[in-house]
Amino acid sequence: MPRFAGQKGFYMKIGCVREIKNNEFRVGLTPDNVRSYVNAGHEVMIEKGAGEGSGFADEEYAAAGAVLSDSAKAVWDFSEMMVKVKEPLEEEYAFFHDGLLLYTYFHLAADKEQMDALLAGGVTAIAYETLRETDGSLPLLAPMSQIAGRLSIQEGAKYLEKRFGGEGILLAGVPGTPKARVAILGGGTVGANACKLAVGMGADVTILDINLKRLEQLDDMFGSRIQTLVSTESNVEKAVTEADLVIGSVLIPGGSTPKLFKRAYLPKMKKGSVFVDVAIDQGGCGESSHVTTHDDPIYIEEGVIHYCVGNMPGAVPRTSTIALTNATLRYGLQIASLGLAEACRKNPVILSAINTRAGRLTCKNVADAFPGYAYTPVEEVL
Repeated sequence: MPRFAGQKGFYMKIGCVREIKNNEFRVGLTPDNVRSYVNAGHEVMIEKGAGEGSGFADEEYAAAGAVLSDSAKAVWDFSEMMVKVKEPLEEEYAFFHDGLLLYTYFHLAADKEQMDALLAGGVTAIAYETLRETDGSLPLLAPMSQIAGRLSIQEGAKYLEKRFGGEGILLAGVPGTPKARVAILGGGTVGANACKLAVGMGADVTILDINLKRLEQLDDMFGSRIQTLVSTESNVEKAVTEADLVIGSVLIPGGSTPKLFKRAYLPKMKKGSVFVDVAIDQGGCGESSHVTTHDDPIYIEEGVIHYCVGNMPGAVPRTSTIALTNATLRYGLQIASLGLAEACRKNPVILSAINTRAGRLTCKNVADAFPGYAYTPVEEVL
């Protein structure tokens, strides 16, 4: 818990380690973030090399006031609040300690082992992906959704090339040739950003969503350049089987993703077409989806290329880190400077980010994903 430090008020020990997930080059804190925490009276420890993948040198962190450590374990042991990007991996579970605040992406509905480790370790999991503002927006998920949506078209266009097993079709075509058909399942932040890039590249775009009001908004944004459809099973099947590139961008914050992309569609799809499952962090929206890495990003089932990388924005870490930390710093500073309970009292939206606390599961969507696990309202354990 934060301690009283005379004229500085409450302060916390803040840590940030190098991400160890495959090809994950983002970092939870930039040197500017460190300076903000230090100026607010907090202590910050950074693992050496944590920012290198995003272009931030150790010297910049030191100049901002951070203490540097050669040891990830030392940073975990030091930290009252650990700020990361991706979920802790199995080799990091041993570093959990009672009372630790862990501020990062978790996607627990797709990872029972991690959830169990957090509960057993008494860790308070403050999840970027479930923090919901009063207007219903997801401000800590939005920047990565924007990047993932745009990357989905960029990557999809690449894997349509023949050398990767694709159809050998150019997304925009050229005069006298057909454009590629793009079907986008879900019209949220990911889907809208995928749509923006696909339209900009000249593709023939269809976007599907269950929310008529959202379809109206997308129609206002893109007009006659896109086709909007209500997401019924028959509409999804028709759009998918006619498409050259399918983008899966469905989201239930904190919960398991519905499987809109059926395995039965695969034999009916074009050979060499591409399916990009952006929802794979939450279990994926495809029945044939399983997580891949940037080292080995694709696999082929029944002639359809599947791209299911679990940390897509990690491919552009400089952009991703800056975009993410621009959003996370505000809430992190509130938690550090006030303590979690008082921060939640003054800014109740932080309550929506707390997935585990004191060995209890405090996010209903996560609890609903695992029968037999009890949900405890976070107010009861805060």
